[in-house]
Amino acid sequence: HYIMGPQHKRRKTEETVPFAWEVIPVLSDEKSQDVKLLTAYAAPIMNKKETSRLVKEVAALYPLSGLQHLKRVRACEEKSSPHPLEIILCLVSNVKDHSDADTVVSLSDLFSDRNIDCSGLGEPFLVQVPAHPPLTRPQFEKASCHWPTSFHEDKQVTEALTGQLFSTEEKAKMQGYMEKAIRTAKEGENKGMELVGAVLVDPNTDGVLAVAHDCRNSSNPLLHAVMVCIDLVAHGQGGGAYTYKDYPACTFAVMDRSHCTLAEKCLISIDREDCSESEDSGLPYICTGYDLYVTREPCVMCAMALVHSRIHRVFYGISSPDGALGTKYKIHTHTDLNHHYDVFKGIMERECQQLFLK
Repeated sequence: HYIMGPQHKRRKTEETVPFAWEVIPVLSDEKSQDVKLLTAYAAPIMNKKETSRLVKEVAALYPLSGLQHLKRVRACEEKSSPHPLEIILCLVSNVKDHSDADTVVSLSDLFSDRNIDCSGLGEPFLVQVPAHPPLTRPQFEKASCHWPTSFHEDKQVTEALTGQLFSTEEKAKMQGYMEKAIRTAKEGENKGMELVGAVLVDPNTDGVLAVAHDCRNSSNPLLHAVMVCIDLVAHGQGGGAYTYKDYPACTFAVMDRSHCTLAEKCLISIDREDCSESEDSGLPYICTGYDLYVTREPCVMCAMALVHSRIHRVFYGISSPDGALGTKYKIHTHTDLNHHYDVFKGIMERECQQLFLK
């Protein structure tokens, strides 16, 4: 879920300052897919007083298994109609010998030899109903065009989809972080590296914890910009696995072990050796609660590293053909993983794209 810190609450009254880019949430397939429909038989309820009885008897005979999101009864769409309500009788697929969606059956076909009083019902008709519960407002609005459904709205997802989740002030900060990532990517290119840059930030303090460019063309092909950024944060916490002495643009912030805040000298060169390991640092695990800004969508390796390092949110500029956070895979949405993070794309998309148009 898209959780903002108390100092990041959106001001609804603030004036909107236009940006040349949009923050686009990368949602799960279930949340981003179109509304799938099933064909059902419905019928008019001619006498409103019979509604309760009819719902009970029809549901007993034809339960809507797995379709609890559907409302059994809806108000008639035609205001001039002589009947006030309409009821779902059953799915077409539930009726033996009548599975043809183009065939309309009679009440006697549906309720023959059944102990149901159909005197309060009109003749059946075909209707399309949503196959799955809506998970977002756009899905809910599309589903409601066919048949009423229940909807438990996640307002933060709605705000993200409508571009209202982040304030103008927050977007300005995002742009600053991505500009830093772009500059660092260019510095990495001067070292013969891939044009990818990354910046890791503590959103509670707005402090930059690590800045990195791609180092995969060195002696270690695993050192993508994201992997370097994570390792630099580990260095800032007294750990870290690799050395980046030949890459002065790759920097990290030393963390105060007693208060878990940035040290007075915020960014230092990676070749410093004053970050000794502490048995009880009091720091969060690697990237817990932090945000990552990266010019290009991370690959599978980097996406999983972000899972294991417990990142909070990821913001990337442009998609990648083999990207694992929206393009080829959506690692962050896999329910069987033990950690999940939110992903947004599109920040300074044009500028990030220009890195690869040289």
